[in-house]
Formats: sequence, structure tokens, C-alpha cells
Amino acid sequence: MHRSRSAESTASGQTVAGGSGGEGHPLAEPMIDLRQIVKTYESASQPFTALRGVSLQIQGGEFVAVVGKSGSGKTTLLNILAGIDRPTSGSISVAGTQLPFLSESQLAEWRGRTIGLVFQFFQLLPTLTIAENVMLPMDFVEVIPAAERRPKALDLLERVGIADQANKMPAALSGG
Repeated sequence: MHRSRSAESTASGQTVAGGSGGEGHPLAEPMIDLRQIVKTYESASQPFTALRGVSLQIQGGEFVAVVGKSGSGKTTLLNILAGIDRPTSGSISVAGTQLPFLSESQLAEWRGRTIGLVFQFFQLLPTLTIAENVMLPMDFVEVIPAAERRPKALDLLERVGIADQANKMPAALSGG
């Protein structure tokens, strides 16, 4: 049986939906716990609120999609979840870590050890192969032994269906 739900919407009508087949499992602390997240950007003309009171709890193993039209706050939400941006107000906990209380250097270390991001426009270093770009964060955090990094990178590329592109440079990849 498949379960789905919707969360509160953002300032521009974005909806966050998710579901999992995990009925019957005891409820644990959510993997992601957002409570009343507000993000307002200050500009020369006037403040712009991209997220208005977003609350969302996601359990480990749950599949979630963030959908909405351009400008609805999807990227802002993902940046807050990844600790790239900070909310104006509200609380956020990811994998048991309260992100607003971390310094910038602590956030960078947390990101390197906890999450993986694939940006819309790659953000890959143009002088490294795709596999080398995937291995680079592993080099920074030194959690995976050096000898295991390339096989791990190739496994990750296989999971997303591009292992055959591992030795190509980013400029050789399609934007799709």
C-alpha cells in the first residue's frame, strides 16, 4: 500500500508531497524536520518572502518530491535543507542536527559528511572528470579510505545511470 501526503505550501503555491510504503514501522524522529520555516530576502526595492511558514517532517527512507512553478521557492527550500542558506525564522533539523546552530565551517563539514547535492547546472570543476568530481568531496572529508573512493564514485554514478560517463569531462555531458 502506498501512502502520500501534502505539506503546507510556500509563498508562491509550491507543494511538497511524499510517501513511502513504510506502514507498520514505528514512528521515529523524522530524518528531516522543518517547523514554520520562513525565508525572506532583502532587496533594494522591498523584501521578498520565498517561504512562508513551511512545516514538513520526512522519515528516513521516505520518497519526497518538491514540485511547483518557477519562482515558487523549490530551490530556496532545498538550499535551506542542505544548510546552504539559513531560514529567516523557524527551526530545521536534518539527521538529528539542528542546522541554525552550526557555524558556516560546521555547516560545510556537516554537508560533506551527511548529504549529497546535484545542482541543476552541475557545479562541477571543468578540469576534472565526472568520477573525479564525485570523488572530490570524499577527499575533503576523509571518511572513505583513498583506495575505496573511485569504486564508491563509480557505484554512485551507476546508481544514477551515468557510469558510462565517468571518464568524460563535464563539458562533454548533456544538459538534460
